[in-house]
Amino acid sequence: MNERIRIDYSMVFPFLREQEWVSVEGEVSRALAMLDAGKGPGAEYLGWIRYPEAIPEVEVRRILDLAEEVREEAEAFVVIGIGGSYLGARAVIEALGHTFSHLLAREKRKAPLVFFAGQNLSAPYLEQLLEALEGKSLYVNVISKSGTTTEPGLAFRLLRRLLVDRYGRKGASRRIISTTDARKGALRSLSEAEGYRSFVIPDDIGGRYSVLTPVGLVPIAVAGVRVDELLAGARSMVEPCSMPGLFQNPAALYAGGRTLLWRKGFSTEILVTYEPRLQSLAEWWKQLYGESEGKQAKGIFPASVVFTTDLHSMGQWIQEGPRTILETVIQIRPDAGFLRVPSDPEAQDGLEYLAGRSWAEIEQQACAGTKIAHHQGGVPVFTLDLPGLDPYFLGQLLYFFEKACGISGYLLGVNPFDQPGVEAYKKNVFALLGQPGTEEKASELKALIRSVPRGRIV
Repeated sequence: MNERIRIDYSMVFPFLREQEWVSVEGEVSRALAMLDAGKGPGAEYLGWIRYPEAIPEVEVRRILDLAEEVREEAEAFVVIGIGGSYLGARAVIEALGHTFSHLLAREKRKAPLVFFAGQNLSAPYLEQLLEALEGKSLYVNVISKSGTTTEPGLAFRLLRRLLVDRYGRKGASRRIISTTDARKGALRSLSEAEGYRSFVIPDDIGGRYSVLTPVGLVPIAVAGVRVDELLAGARSMVEPCSMPGLFQNPAALYAGGRTLLWRKGFSTEILVTYEPRLQSLAEWWKQLYGESEGKQAKGIFPASVVFTTDLHSMGQWIQEGPRTILETVIQIRPDAGFLRVPSDPEAQDGLEYLAGRSWAEIEQQACAGTKIAHHQGGVPVFTLDLPGLDPYFLGQLLYFFEKACGISGYLLGVNPFDQPGVEAYKKNVFALLGQPGTEEKASELKALIRSVPRGRIV
């Protein structure tokens, strides 16, 4: 395929003068050069830049062979992970899957139902998950670099016990797939001791950039998505996203534009989709940009909406609220589909003029009209135009967002590949739960809690 996603910045240009674009061009070039040469902060985590080209064919074959086995034998497949260990896989599976797959007959699904665990600490969620898994042939993919992260670690304890009780220890080992560090960590040790089939999280790729590695590819393949096409799409964006010119490189253009807008006070970015199946993609995008940029009191706050649904809840705020927001719209070129508005003159709903029109056409016009309204209301709008929603173009989009994020982080002057602030809450939680060695910290926290003035409870 020669087609690729395009970025339309015509509704951004009026908010930025030509000299502003010229002024940032040198900065973008330097940021891009640092990224591609591995000379900037976090350079030890840049393996994702070339991974779509570098992944060994034998590794892809292992993933495909395992996925075929699981699809043949399992009715349910549980992915255990949190953050980058599950968001990318969920994004792709839901974007390309059937919205109502859980209601389809098994023969129509052609893949097991995919469930997620370890992404929260909700007891009701896990109780209901266990109920949903009753009587279903089950495989589990546990994803963790260390094997000691609280949420997935606890979920794996629960599901491992379920598998051992149901299939015996040997049978459970056959149905547990681990994705973890190549050499060290609790999950690596357990995998070797129990004989789990395992895949490696590359040392030089952080979690939020790992969707195109076995972290994401194993569950994506099990769900029946063509991972070869996903990787091919990503590969097709490597060269365009390395072009030196600001207006020749879509990732550089996006990064440069949103950085200029941030400097002018546009502090919140809203990712807009018109396809409900992309809601989890927006969650992946929020982690990618939020965790990469939110440092040193810098960074654009990432938010998301699904239109036209959220036009009936957030539309007023977006149209006339604080003028501190920009939008990035994911627009998919329409497939006319088979749905047409039926004629019904007796409906008295004022919509007969749409009779015979396709839903796809109506949605496109809704998108166009909304973008114009928001732009006229003072909102800069980027549009990412996808030729279609399939593995190839989704692979392009994932790589585009990752590359633009790396450039954006360097433009902000932060390391886009670490997350030092994440540890603050973890230390408190571990201490309050009584982790050995945290007694002094726990005592300090409890004293702090007691010292907080109590308000009235009404």
